[in-house]
Amino acid sequence: MVQLEVLREVVHPPGKLESRAEHWAGRLYMRKVSLRVTRALIGTSVTANQLTVVMIASGVLSGAALLIPGLPGALLSVVLMQGYLLLDCVDGEVARWRGQSSALGVYLDRLGGYLADVAVMAGMGLRASSIGLSPYLVAGLAAATGVLLLQASSDLVSVARAKSGLGTASDQSVVPRSAGLARIRQLISGTGIHRLCNGIECTLFLLVAAVADVFTGGLTATHVAVLVVTIEVWILVPAHIASIVSSSRLK
Repeated sequence: MVQLEVLREVVHPPGKLESRAEHWAGRLYMRKVSLRVTRALIGTSVTANQLTVVMIASGVLSGAALLIPGLPGALLSVVLMQGYLLLDCVDGEVARWRGQSSALGVYLDRLGGYLADVAVMAGMGLRASSIGLSPYLVAGLAAATGVLLLQASSDLVSVARAKSGLGTASDQSVVPRSAGLARIRQLISGTGIHRLCNGIECTLFLLVAAVADVFTGGLTATHVAVLVVTIEVWILVPAHIASIVSSSRLK
């Protein structure tokens, strides 16, 4: 069996874990777990794209799990989202080890990110509305739409650069040229509150709300969580687009 250090050198190239694209949970704990799973899989016939398909299913099911009332649904949603994160690490590691990176793999990975986050936001709204028509359902669907815009606006940078004959944007290029906007971006980034737009953090937030609901009765904490996430998403949508336009990413 391949030694972990040998595997790590190949699948975690220099700068990989420090990249902006690397989730904090990956750096903190998931990459340690994923290395061991990857080591067990590289000797099998399982392909990276097959793992990505399972990853997508896990992310979508995380949103569906929120339809289960009470603490069990919130807990299952977190478990499935952690499975999504694990597979998101493993599929890339398997691809890098085998030299099988492909445009299809990148496409499926991005598609998975869209579907998982949207499923969680929609599931959040359905959970808060008890699967009935209510303002909380509307809020959840609004959050899902906002998350789509956030992800699409980031991916469209790559599309615009490719169509303009430009290479990949550097991590440094994301900083707005305006000192004021750069400061606002830094403050938002420092608080970490923007992470609630991500399915991983959102499911954890909803689990905390579900625990609170157990003690208080009803769905008050979940209602508050839905409103907090939705308001945050729609504050970030215009702010994110403004940050992109005012940065060097499109130059």
